[in-house]
Amino acid sequence: MGRTVVIFAAGSRGDVQPCLALGRALARRGDTVRVLASRRYEHLIAEEGLDFHPLPADPVQIIESVEGQELLEGPRNPAAFVRRMDRVLRPHIMPMLEETRAGAKGADLVLAPTLGFLGVHLSQYLRVPHAVIHFQPSQPTKAFPHPLAPTAGMLGALGNRLSFGAVDLGSWMLCRSFVNTWRRESLGLSELSLSAPFRHVRRAPVLCAFSPTVVPRPSDWKPNVHVTGFWHHDQPTWEPPRRLLDFLADGPPPVYVGFGSMKTRDPEATDTFVRTALRREKLRGVLSGDPATSEDDILVVGDTPHDWLFPRMAAVVHHGGAGTTASALRAGRPSLVCPFFGDQPYWAARVRELGAGPAPLPARELTVSALAHSLHELTRHPPFAEAARRLGRALEAENGTARACEVLDEYLVGSPSWLKRV
Repeated sequence: MGRTVVIFAAGSRGDVQPCLALGRALARRGDTVRVLASRRYEHLIAEEGLDFHPLPADPVQIIESVEGQELLEGPRNPAAFVRRMDRVLRPHIMPMLEETRAGAKGADLVLAPTLGFLGVHLSQYLRVPHAVIHFQPSQPTKAFPHPLAPTAGMLGALGNRLSFGAVDLGSWMLCRSFVNTWRRESLGLSELSLSAPFRHVRRAPVLCAFSPTVVPRPSDWKPNVHVTGFWHHDQPTWEPPRRLLDFLADGPPPVYVGFGSMKTRDPEATDTFVRTALRREKLRGVLSGDPATSEDDILVVGDTPHDWLFPRMAAVVHHGGAGTTASALRAGRPSLVCPFFGDQPYWAARVRELGAGPAPLPARELTVSALAHSLHELTRHPPFAEAARRLGRALEAENGTARACEVLDEYLVGSPSWLKRV
């Protein structure tokens, strides 16, 4: 042991918290763990006793910007989405790459998502191994399409498999010019061709940070792909405020409604929709937002750990982020998912297919009547609650971070071929 492990966690809280869970598990085994993330999450990283290196891009600010809102509300056409993504991310890419290089200094192992193939570049620069992190199923398979290209499923098994290459290629084309400039001018490496990153990344172990109960492992995934189970970031020492405890004790279990870092175009109207729909269905609610806006039947909370809160709810309404979906399922509570973009429609569909909630209600389609109808289904259809409880028991029995640590040990202790440089 005694390795220095660098984890690249540039994303929203739902991306950062699983990395903290893995970092905590690695640190307990004797590794020094450094997390590269937005300053917004510095306090969370410090609470875990992990090293922190700041990245200049703040994902919440990007999402809340005008350009970010256009991205959330934009068309589902993949080409148009890529163009908008380029416009939103372009000002942030080069500063982030430079801080990534600085933050990875001294690493013995780099863990990073596929986006931009950062693990490949850092591995070559530092001459150390890397592993790939996937928060959603992103390895090529004939079983289903890439979560970011669901319409490819209409083309059958071949379309499914090709969709993964298309998404990865689109991602690489989006940032290739920036990354190659960075490789040449900052890392002292040669530029990579259009296909080169794919050859390099195939050698690395892939840690799928989700549950085989929720996403059964496709038979055509290669042995280097490991479905570890979700990486839950529990906060057992958190103390709930008295007003929350009093509210929970004052009536039947409420319904939680929160969309994480996602924002609709008119948050005030959305808040009104939610409160009106809850009251139409005679449900108490716990909402994420400004506590000063609480009412007798609606408690609004700030930063509240989902591992504490969700088991005390009757049901959960959320945006379908991988982490929030995992927390709701693990708590054994049925979910109504209101996806915005990205992989959220995929997780929304999985919740529905697993029987743990009604049909998704896309955020762009939120109205009082639509939400009230979905809330009625969510809270008055016993099979949803029964399925959610079964899934909760299965997820509670898993230990995704322990399995991920075992996988890394297996690859690093031996002499696997993926350590050999091309």
